[in-house]
Amino acid sequence: MPSFCRHNRLLANCTICAREQNFEVRPVVSSSAPRSTQPRVRAPRPTPAAPGRARATPRPVAGTRAGGVRVRRLARGADDGYSSPLVPGLRSGEDAARLAGEIGFAAARLELMASVAAGERLQDAPGAWRELVAPDDLGARTERAIEHVLSGPRGIDSEPLRGAALAAARSWGERQGSLATGLAGDPAWAPDRRFDRDFERLGTLHGFTRDVSFELLTLLGGLGLYALAAGQLYLSGENEATWAAKRAFGIGERQLLERRAANLADACEVPLAALDLALHDWGTGARAAGEADADPEVMSVLQRKALHALGVPDPTV
Repeated sequence: MPSFCRHNRLLANCTICAREQNFEVRPVVSSSAPRSTQPRVRAPRPTPAAPGRARATPRPVAGTRAGGVRVRRLARGADDGYSSPLVPGLRSGEDAARLAGEIGFAAARLELMASVAAGERLQDAPGAWRELVAPDDLGARTERAIEHVLSGPRGIDSEPLRGAALAAARSWGERQGSLATGLAGDPAWAPDRRFDRDFERLGTLHGFTRDVSFELLTLLGGLGLYALAAGQLYLSGENEATWAAKRAFGIGERQLLERRAANLADACEVPLAALDLALHDWGTGARAAGEADADPEVMSVLQRKALHALGVPDPTV
């Protein structure tokens, strides 16, 4: 019959009692579990299931989480004690300065669009913009704008998928009477309401992601084809602008993201729509639009305003 000591162990295995009573401890049977110093033997990969049998659950790919959510690691500037209530998620003055630069560029791009819409500075505008403001059927120009955005940096890489998205837009336009009729909507709508309604409608079409829809409506409104003005950024889902906004504003809740984005735009004295491209480019580290899409002098002025709002020293001073 095994006996236990006061330490609640088998007496024959207790090293304390062995020293006190001067007897030899019995060797403990080792565990069957592998030691940490021993190499682990990986289980063999499951073989494909035979027809009619359940498949084994695939292992998640490196860089993704279960459920297909991709883990993103964003480059960050060094923590230098920077702090601003406008961007509570940032701790780096370098990151804030870079964001100010993208805000200046995006806002200058919108100003150039407005000049082109007014028939000014056409020689400075990209060729695609000049085509969109040229006297022509509004529906045909709208379709060219869709093709331009779908094939752009924030569009669709695959040509067949671009064709499917364009076909979906054409089909929707036919149901509305025409693309121009569908996007114009009710003449009594305010520009921000028209933007909301069009964004919602485009979101139901194949291939029209948040980025594609926002870029398209910004282009159509900026060049004066339709009375459109963004009243929110629609920060949700899996896209660069939303990821960047969550990082900059230090929050993930959509209403707070929108509120903080509006506060930042007001402080920088730029249209809210400018933050769409600014956040996208700041998050990716590369500009989706061409440098020729903005006037350098206007961009410099707007960048200084953004630097001042964010409390970052102007490097040119």
